Parts: sequence; structure tokens; C-alpha cells
Amino acid sequence: MRIYRHFETLPNEARGAAIAVGNFDGVHLGHQGVIGEAGRIARAGKLPWAVLTFEPHPRRVFKPDQPPFRLTPFRAKARALEKLGVDAMIVQRFNADFSRRPAEEFITQVLVDGFGARHVVAGYDFVFGHNRGGNCEMLLAMGQKLGFGFTAVSAVEDANGEVYSSTRVRNCLRAGDVNGAADILGRPFEIEGRVAHGDKRGRTIGFPTLNLHLGSVVRPELGVYAVRIGHLEGATETWMDGVANIGVRPTFGGEDVVLEAHAFDFDGDLYGERITIALVERIREEKKFDGLDSLKAQIAADCETARGILKEKQAS
Repeated sequence: MRIYRHFETLPNEARGAAIAVGNFDGVHLGHQGVIGEAGRIARAGKLPWAVLTFEPHPRRVFKPDQPPFRLTPFRAKARALEKLGVDAMIVQRFNADFSRRPAEEFITQVLVDGFGARHVVAGYDFVFGHNRGGNCEMLLAMGQKLGFGFTAVSAVEDANGEVYSSTRVRNCLRAGDVNGAADILGRPFEIEGRVAHGDKRGRTIGFPTLNLHLGSVVRPELGVYAVRIGHLEGATETWMDGVANIGVRPTFGGEDVVLEAHAFDFDGDLYGERITIALVERIREEKKFDGLDSLKAQIAADCETARGILKEKQAS
């Protein structure tokens, strides 16, 4: 998958695409319905299959003081789209100036002049342009005048009739329901980041950890999770079983939320490397312990619980 950051300088091989347009934070099953429809149209018409998304997320521009909420920051979103088979990810920088662009101008200057779009696909509730002045009806009408096709994809629902949405994923994660989040995403929820140096306390008690700062990622409910840990080595992604704590480390007077993951049967050095932590199941809430001995005993018990959960999941 190729990634392009400027619609003004898009190369010819990426123009004339069937293009899915949206924020797609999470790339959940509802988003995959929109993106997949663009792929179907692209294959039928022998066109490039592209996704147009926006960074930073518009909510961060309009409401900068909100708590972290992202499900898939840029790198994670790119990985998810690549796994779907998308040919090109076009990342439009979203800022105050871009938000003031009239909806009609977005269509003519971005979609038509910039992308040479042959077909545009969006979710049924997609709105865009200054004061959210553009919608699917406008895209359909202007497409007929300007020579591109348009498809609005209806809401995608689960077996209970609930619409797949990023908000539902966030609510599940904040409640510690990672299985519910996975049902909406179509995969386990993953947190990506570069392994940072911590206080190395885990190594001294026999449980070395890989530490990630969560940045803009939504905070799952604090606690201990059974996890799988992915690390890219060349073109090969290696996965390890493990256990992770997401929290403030109250035993040691911590304040910032950090993810600390312990990989089973691994003693390598991944400092500075990018890894992926997939949350498989929440084991318990975060606790404050009265000393290292009780902490070590609890971690050992958590490891055994996590091993059992992961073994059962992999067998099912």
C-alpha cells in the first residue's frame, strides 16, 4: 500500500481511483463495509482502490481539550488498511484552514481536481466541509454533474441490530470489555508504540516489562490483561503471549497511565523498537500492594491466568 500526504501532488498512478472517504478511526466492521465497497467497485472497473482519511482527527482540532480517544492513530490505521488490501492511503492534513473549506470546494478541488476520483464511497451519515455543509445527497448530485459515481453505504449492524461504530468500541474499552470491542472491530484491539525505558523495577523482581506510553490512544479500563505482543523483524511479524498492566502503578506512587507488558519466555532487548499489544481479555482491576512480595505473588498468578486464557483462545 502506498501512502500519500498531499492531494495537490498525487501521482498519476493513484489518480482515477474508487475512493472511500471518512475518518475511519478504528477501521471497524462498519468502516470495512464502506472501504470494501470501494474495493469492489475498483476491482470491477479495474481502478486503483484508495482511502482518503484525515489527520489529525477533526475532533482533536475542534475539541483539543478532550481526553485521549483515538482507536487507531496514523500508524495503526495504515496497518489496518493495508491488511484489507487497499492500494493507496491518502492522508489529508486537517486543520482550521481546511475545516473552513466549503463543501462544494472540497468536491471540486480535492475529489475532482486533486484525485480525479472515478467513484466516491462514503458512509450514509458522512458530512464534510465548512459547518458540515456537505452530505451524501450533495456528493451524488455533484458527481452526476462532474462525472464521478457515488455510493452511500448503509449502516452495518451486528446480529442484535446494533450499528457498528467507533463510539461503541470506545465504550467497550472504557468498561474493560475487550471481547465486545473485538466483536465490533473484527479483530482484537491493539495498541502500538515504541518501547520506552522505564524504571526497570520489573526486571529486578523477575518480570521484565515492555513499556509503552499511550499518547493519544483511548484509555481502556485500568487493570491487568492477557495480551499478545507483536514485533516486526524485517518482513516477519513475530507474536508472543504475555500479560500487561494498564495503569498508574499505585504501589509505586505513579500518576501517568502507562502500559507495561511482560512477554512470556522472552529475555530479548526491544528498547526503542515498535511493538503491538493486542488486548485479549481483562483479568482484574489494578491494585495497590503493600510490598514487593505480595506484588510478585500476584504477578505470578496473573501470568498463570493469562497463559490459560491465551491457550484457550488459540484452541478455539
